[in-house]
Amino acid sequence: MSDVPDLSSDEEHFDDEEWQEMETSNVSVTCLFCSELISSVEEALAHCETSHKFSLSILKLKFNMDCYSYIKMINYIKTNKPTAEEFMKIKHPPWNDDKYLKPVENDEWLTFDFDSVSEKPNSPKTYHANVENGVVTLSQGHFTELQKTIQTLSEQLSESQTHLQMAKEDINKMQDSMKTLVEGGQSSSCEVKNKTSCVASIPIECDEGYFNTYAHFGIHYDMLSDKVRTETYRDAILKNKETLREKTVLDLGCGTGILSMFAALAGAKQIYALDQSDIIYHAMDIITENNLQNVIKTIKGRLEETKLEEKVDVLVSEWMGYFLLFEGMLDSVIYARDNCLKSGGLLMPNRCSISIVANGDVDTHKKLIDFWSDVYGFKMNCMKSEVVREASIDVVASKYILSQPYVINEIDISTCDTTVMDFTSEFKLEILRDGYLTSLVGYFDTFFDLPNSVSFSTGPHSAPTHWKQTVFYLRDCKEVKQGSVITGTIICNRQKTDVRALSVQIEIFGKNHKYILS
Repeated sequence: MSDVPDLSSDEEHFDDEEWQEMETSNVSVTCLFCSELISSVEEALAHCETSHKFSLSILKLKFNMDCYSYIKMINYIKTNKPTAEEFMKIKHPPWNDDKYLKPVENDEWLTFDFDSVSEKPNSPKTYHANVENGVVTLSQGHFTELQKTIQTLSEQLSESQTHLQMAKEDINKMQDSMKTLVEGGQSSSCEVKNKTSCVASIPIECDEGYFNTYAHFGIHYDMLSDKVRTETYRDAILKNKETLREKTVLDLGCGTGILSMFAALAGAKQIYALDQSDIIYHAMDIITENNLQNVIKTIKGRLEETKLEEKVDVLVSEWMGYFLLFEGMLDSVIYARDNCLKSGGLLMPNRCSISIVANGDVDTHKKLIDFWSDVYGFKMNCMKSEVVREASIDVVASKYILSQPYVINEIDISTCDTTVMDFTSEFKLEILRDGYLTSLVGYFDTFFDLPNSVSFSTGPHSAPTHWKQTVFYLRDCKEVKQGSVITGTIICNRQKTDVRALSVQIEIFGKNHKYILS
């Protein structure tokens, strides 16, 4: 698009004089534990170690710190002003709270390259020892240095023993959980608590597994390289600039921050980019790299446990999962709509639908299902039911489609509630040509009803997306004729022990087929 500026790095436009000017600018650093002004962070650290016995390298090794831990630690010291002696004696880092990511003040401590700190404490000084008649005589300095070394090693040993004990306790808990699973009972308190109605009722510690799946590079590459998905959101935002100009926006589940940056380009006044996954730390860097940190405020947290500074004008979220409802993120969108969006505010997207269509791909059915009839001369027919039971996520070629699609659920996001994941629908599939029915294929369509409306489909008749299609295989193929109509009923429910997962039943040809998405 012509009106989308280049967000690529402009490092190549800096000349040597500009870099030299940046490097030689006068700065002063205030000691963390006294009022002395020092010319650089490196010299300030040396001062802290000499004058206050504060060792950053020891802390880095002791608490396995990274750059984010360092930022939190600096802001903790600035906020609470502990003494260096107190600080070096702590057993557990009190700065782990994410509130310490917010700078107390802008200074050079926060720009220091923490990765340059060696995790190996400085080598002890060399001292001369006198040996006479079997008696070793040490200087006072040598004796003091040995005492410090013994104290440091004792602290490290104590810390290691604590970690070892914690690891043993974790192993015991895992063994108990596995034993309970094998014996068919409940595996944990989380599983019992998860027998609830929506995502908001899951304890955050039991929901970390879901968010951890979004902490890695691969899934964001898949989503961002999905042009159907990303370009539709881009067009919905940038082709409706007047709708977003000078508005406040919540980007729920922001990931890398791409939708927040689109909203910034559209002229939004303030954008809150929220994500519980650790990808939020990369989003912070990405937003800063593109000089949008004054418009976009990043927030780490699950929405249901987070309070925004204000209600917003626009709620944008890419929340859809397989078969639209898998992962249950629509629950969080509904929560945001009811608690974070101003009355009459804008939802993007605002409407979705789920459809099914008949599939006649016999070759794939044989590969997945009939394969078990003869495996190196052995029958494994019992495996067929297990294979069929798990709904498959795959791209179905349009050439195999046997029927017209049928919409089984239409969702108005402005009015739906969290029971939306539980629905029952009858369906009628008009057969377009002769063939063998091997499966029903589920997909969804998404709509942005705006002054310049846009939409996209994940169906087999459209360009493939990272959502692909959800395939519900029949154990046995069924011959169908052109002009006939296949009728049936589909029932979708949340799983009782996992509110983000789905159970699906399809009644067709007088049989009841059960599937899971988990």
